[in-house]
Amino acid sequence: MSVTPTPADKFTFGLWTVGWQAKDAFGDATREPLDSVRSVKELAALGAYGVTFHDDDLFPFASDDAARQGYIDRFKKALEETGMKVPMATTNLFTHPVFKDGAFTSNDRDIRRFALRKTMRNIDLAAELGAEIYVAWGGREGAESDAAKDGYVALDRFREAFNVLGQYVTDKGYNIKFALEPKPNEPRGDIFLPTVGHALAFINSLDRPEMYGVNPEVGHEQMAGLNFVHGIAQALWHKKLFHIDLNGQHGVKFDQDLVFGHGDLKSAFFLVELLERYNYSGPKHFDYKPARTEDDKGVWESARANMRTYLMLKERATAYRNDPRVIAAMKESNIPELAVPTLAAGETWKDLAKDSFDVDAAAVRGYGYEKLDQLALEHLMGEKA
Repeated sequence: MSVTPTPADKFTFGLWTVGWQAKDAFGDATREPLDSVRSVKELAALGAYGVTFHDDDLFPFASDDAARQGYIDRFKKALEETGMKVPMATTNLFTHPVFKDGAFTSNDRDIRRFALRKTMRNIDLAAELGAEIYVAWGGREGAESDAAKDGYVALDRFREAFNVLGQYVTDKGYNIKFALEPKPNEPRGDIFLPTVGHALAFINSLDRPEMYGVNPEVGHEQMAGLNFVHGIAQALWHKKLFHIDLNGQHGVKFDQDLVFGHGDLKSAFFLVELLERYNYSGPKHFDYKPARTEDDKGVWESARANMRTYLMLKERATAYRNDPRVIAAMKESNIPELAVPTLAAGETWKDLAKDSFDVDAAAVRGYGYEKLDQLALEHLMGEKA
């Protein structure tokens, strides 16, 4: 299996990822601004499938119509020249000070209305560029104090906003679905819809739930100490994994946005195994930030590293699943039996009383999971049988 990326792999990057200037809360930028056209061309040369963007990544906030169109035309020309796609777009509702108390859940009604107008205008551009997924990350939708925000009413406003946007897309006839992106905190102290489970439950309250799915991010779940593989399994089970953000994270701390696999590598291995086994066919989107220590050359090295790491993990995960030792160990561990319904066809709860069962014998039985875990680790490390 080749570890050289091609567009068929459907690897995508946000303009804000490679374009991050490495400015943080404690230090100024260490890199110059990166032109969107150059980003498109460099990523295409590396074998990427497409790019994604917030409106403010493509043109400065509050650009007039002529200036805005100029940025769009340059971007479209670069896409045409390289064959790069725009499978997803999103709106920046978190950088400008006007959004300091949120956008769709701001206590200020006029700000909520402005946020909807800003989003709808960028949805028009997304549709024009062929995007079929529109990601919504509520980075400022939350609070630092429970005294400042009525969380019950805020969910009313959140639902109202997504229902309005769903109606807008429907009325316009756009082939676009929404993907909600959960995150527990940062930049707000506590963000609404903090996890995959919260987002899935919220979607069921919307007027058109079929139009909404999730866009989970590795770091967002792991920074809360949650199991990302389990979260993705649940999203797949609900058929709601519309998009995914891949990066790396070292446990419970701030959102690090490391290169994919450069955090919890074992979790990344099982994540790739899960995505490939259940035939996830959407974009594999790298929402990472090149380290502050890197220069321009390092930006593109890190972009390449994301794609190569995924392909290497895919190769090792495939070998793991097909290894006769693993197949035998899984059978010994009784793993295939989990796929067998607990009640046979035609059985009801009444039939359970008829069973005989040796509890003591079952209680002392081992499952052999350590052997399986070791086999996974050996495949991950490239150890040959």
